[in-house]
Amino acid sequence: MMPHHQEQPKIHRYALLLADIRWLLFSLCLGLLLGLYTAHLLASITVALILYIFWRMYALHCFNAWINRSITSPPPDMLGGLSVVATQLYHSRQQEQITQQKMMGLVKKIRSSLLARQDAVILLNDDDGLEWWNQAAEDLLVLESSDQGNSIFNLITEPEFRDYYRTTTMPNNGIHLVSWKNPDRYLKCEVMHFGGDKLLIIYDVTRLQHLEQMRRDFVANVSHELRTPLTVLMGYLETFSDQPDLEPKWQRGLSLMTQQTARMNSIVNDLLLLSRLENEEKPTLTKIDMRKLLSQLYDDAKVYNKDYGHNISLEIHSDDNLYGAELYLNSALLNLVVNAIKYTPKGGNIVISWQSVVEGCEFSVTDDGIGIAPQHISRLTERFYRVDSGRSRATGGTGLGLAIVKHVLYQHNAKLHIESEEGKGSTFSIVFPNSCLKTDEKSVQRQQPLPKMPLL
Repeated sequence: MMPHHQEQPKIHRYALLLADIRWLLFSLCLGLLLGLYTAHLLASITVALILYIFWRMYALHCFNAWINRSITSPPPDMLGGLSVVATQLYHSRQQEQITQQKMMGLVKKIRSSLLARQDAVILLNDDDGLEWWNQAAEDLLVLESSDQGNSIFNLITEPEFRDYYRTTTMPNNGIHLVSWKNPDRYLKCEVMHFGGDKLLIIYDVTRLQHLEQMRRDFVANVSHELRTPLTVLMGYLETFSDQPDLEPKWQRGLSLMTQQTARMNSIVNDLLLLSRLENEEKPTLTKIDMRKLLSQLYDDAKVYNKDYGHNISLEIHSDDNLYGAELYLNSALLNLVVNAIKYTPKGGNIVISWQSVVEGCEFSVTDDGIGIAPQHISRLTERFYRVDSGRSRATGGTGLGLAIVKHVLYQHNAKLHIESEEGKGSTFSIVFPNSCLKTDEKSVQRQQPLPKMPLL
């Protein structure tokens, strides 16, 4: 913004007219005085008007020459309205130059900062052609000056990138790809829209990918190594607990150890399942008979429900079947049902349903249990996150059930929706897209391997 003392006042709507009228009246007065002096009034006024016209034509000529030459130099002294216009144009041009210099300086700073970034930055036009890129993009994509205007799809040919690029219209989490130049590198691409142009930012997340893989391997290895000692502990604890001559003071201790060992075993099993979900690139894909799967799920729920006494009902309103990993899907759906049983006071009502919706098919579990406060809902799928730690331990929860559900649903492009109100109950629903509803063998054979959970 210009400083206040540099701002020029706008031309008053009557300033130009008054400036020219003043000089016209001055010319008429001179002609009138000359006519009174020479006794040729009409001729003197006529001559004065002609001279005024020629003078204004000369001023217009000077104004046109100044405009055509450059309005960055001070205007000539033309008097009248043209002088006012020329002065205003001159000052406006000065202000415009100052503003333009500031903008150019800002653009240079932005460009320098983008050039200094270690992440690749590429500016794309409305035809998806390359307009500008920084040094990191030049190194990453091996770009040359001749690539300017070349389509980004000629450089990044992965179908996943094309699908992401065509469908994204707002800020998003990007897409993760294996580098098309070096298979040992992992990249994250983000597209941002502004006007008709787009900004493509490519991050090198190879180090993060390696760290994430190390974490996955560590969890898998530790969980696997814990299984053997836990099995030994559980076996001996069971043997000692069955001794008929066991003193009462040891019975409580052995009972607590048995419970905690069983809980630890459940955590290990869930961690191993999560590791398989994260690392298995090609899980077994089958066509799933949903009516049969839901019936088995209902039977398992009734067995688990013996100590709770809930009223559990199964409602199947669709004959659509799913295509996916049956073992993982069964684990995810059972997790939701078991959670509803655990966190509903005894004698509650639980409804398991399967129905068709516009997006595809929906599996839902509705209960009238204790409900969940709104601030916890967005974090329920985090590992080991508990709304109430004491309550989770009392019910035997591991804090991994909904994390498993999240991974399984991601593999099937499904979405988990949670609606809950404290004291009134909860509804956990899963919407499976139409792409999962395959009923013929040809469609099954055309399916690609299920995607893995993204790194970030």
